[in-house]
Amino acid sequence: MKRSELREVLFKLLFRAEFNDVSEMPEQMQLYFDNDADNLKIKDEDREYIIKREEDILSKLSEIDKEISEKAVGWTIDRMGKVDLAIIRLAVYEILFDADIPLGVSINEAVELAKKYGRDESKSFVNGVLAKFGK
Repeated sequence: MKRSELREVLFKLLFRAEFNDVSEMPEQMQLYFDNDADNLKIKDEDREYIIKREEDILSKLSEIDKEISEKAVGWTIDRMGKVDLAIIRLAVYEILFDADIPLGVSINEAVELAKKYGRDESKSFVNGVLAKFGK
């Protein structure tokens, strides 16, 4: 799978995490792979990457949310739309913990996800929050 496709799967799983307890996420991931991911033809190595990455993101969620809260002036995590928040969390994880992905790529990919899955104003909101990580 392309990195952008892997990122999209991770976004969908992070979105699920908004509605499920962290302890339920292994089961939610299995449900995703069994049902929703049929059309993607995910290879075993990609599946392993997705699972490890998702687990790492969830383990660092409080740190990621702290960083988001500091940058998203006037917004609290609770007020953000769930789609926007999942996208921002994924991008912030990449920015903070994955030196292989340039800042601009993380932001651009997040904006693309916001265009596809978010509301009309999501792309601007996501871009605005993430742009503050470049300063």
